Amino acid sequence: MIESFIDIVLLTFLAIIALAITRIRHLFVTVILTGMFSLLSACLLVTMDAVDVAFTEAAVGAGISTLLFLSVLALTSTEELPGNSRVSCIAMFLVTITGAILIYGTLDIPRFGDTSAPVHNHIAERFINESLQETGVPNMVTSVLASYRGYDTLGETTVILTAGIGVLMLLGRGKRNTNKQKE
Repeated sequence: MIESFIDIVLLTFLAIIALAITRIRHLFVTVILTGMFSLLSACLLVTMDAVDVAFTEAAVGAGISTLLFLSVLALTSTEELPGNSRVSCIAMFLVTITGAILIYGTLDIPRFGDTSAPVHNHIAERFINESLQETGVPNMVTSVLASYRGYDTLGETTVILTAGIGVLMLLGRGKRNTNKQKE
C-alpha cells in the first residue's frame, strides 16, 4: 500500500516537472528541472527494485547531463528565443502520437513480478545455476555484464566515451573562439 502511494507521488511530481519544463522559457531553470526529473526518475526506479538502472539514471541523467547542460548554458544565452507556436503544436502532436504507440507496445509485456514471464522460465535459472561454471566469475551480475553481454557492455561504454569526447571538444572549441576574439 505504501509503495503504491510513493509511486503515485513520484509520478505526480514527474508530471508536474515535465509540464513546467515545457512552459518555462528561462533555460537555467529548465536545466535544473531536467536534473530534478532525472533524479525523481531514479527514485521511481529504486521503488521498482531496479537499483542498477536507478544508479545509472542518477549518474548520467541527473549528474553528467545536468553538468553538460550547465556548461553549454555558460556559452549561450539564458533565455529561449520566442518560437513559432505552430511548430510547438506539431511537436506536441508528434510526441503524443509517439507516446500512444509506445504505450500500446507495452500492453503485451508480462506484468511486473510475474513469475511465469519468459525471462524467469528460460534465462534466469541458467544464469543463477551455471554462470560460475561457464564464466569463472563468482559475482552473477558481473558475469552477465562482462561475459554474456560483454560486446553489448563494450558498445555502451564506447558510445558514452565518444559522446563525452565530442562534448568536451565542442566546449573546448567555444572557449578557444572566445579567446581568439578577445585578442
